[in-house]
Amino acid sequence: MTVILVTGGSGQVGHELVARHWPAGVEIIAPSRAELDLTDLSATKAFLADRKVDAVINPAAYTAVDKAETEVAAAFETNALVPAVLAEATRDAGVPLIHVSTDYVFDGTGSEPYEVDAPVRPLGVYGASKAAGEYAVTLGNPRSAVVRTAWVVSARRSNFVKTMLRYGQERDVMKVVADQRGAPTFAADLADALATITLRMMADKGAPTGVFHFSNDGGTTWHDFAAAIFDVAKAKGLKTPRLEPIGTTDYPTPARRPANSLLSTARITRDYGVRPRPWRDGLPQLIDDILRTAA
Repeated sequence: MTVILVTGGSGQVGHELVARHWPAGVEIIAPSRAELDLTDLSATKAFLADRKVDAVINPAAYTAVDKAETEVAAAFETNALVPAVLAEATRDAGVPLIHVSTDYVFDGTGSEPYEVDAPVRPLGVYGASKAAGEYAVTLGNPRSAVVRTAWVVSARRSNFVKTMLRYGQERDVMKVVADQRGAPTFAADLADALATITLRMMADKGAPTGVFHFSNDGGTTWHDFAAAIFDVAKAKGLKTPRLEPIGTTDYPTPARRPANSLLSTARITRDYGVRPRPWRDGLPQLIDDILRTAA
């Protein structure tokens, strides 16, 4: 039996990792914080040894971007300390660590999709804490992969698609930012990419390591993403609002957002054969899943 530990099992990506169909002989364990305190190095090392863990996937994160500006310690504990603990524990256990990071490590001033080796320049505490976690993983365990992603959506937890559908029922007019670009990422598709990397790294000690990017294919803006959501919702007979584009300056937030969150997925395709599907192709099914979950 091969054992893979997944952190943050109740989160969007963690849930999909636990729920996905794995090959025969693979056991997924997703301990709660009460079962395993990932800030405790000794306890984490003991847990990996006792459960004979063969790999760790770490999608757990502090993701309250605006709150992070004042909750600095909380953000760094989850986004930097936990990856550091996992890096040391997995290194000493001789097993791979696959860690999820974010587009927020970039400042968003570039005009093209960011390559994996682009300079890291976070704009706020959240991005800085995630950048620190990346360094901890890549420097702490030579058999590691950091997978940056952006704009994650699913049928669970809070995310942009669920928020738009809810507001669409409540409001006649929606103002959505139109000058931030990125690509939506379906949590289930990201989970599949993480699984591909994990299974290969367990089977092949020479598998590619380092930093990778994954998001679904197709750049868009938050405004145009909302328009696509409401097009699908309208076709399903749901009430939809009138959309109005606004600028980032019209919607001030405590934390600055990258204006460009596009990520180049060339390396994950080249090294692991992962080819992200267009996000528009999966949107109708995602909305069906959200509506079914809410029913």
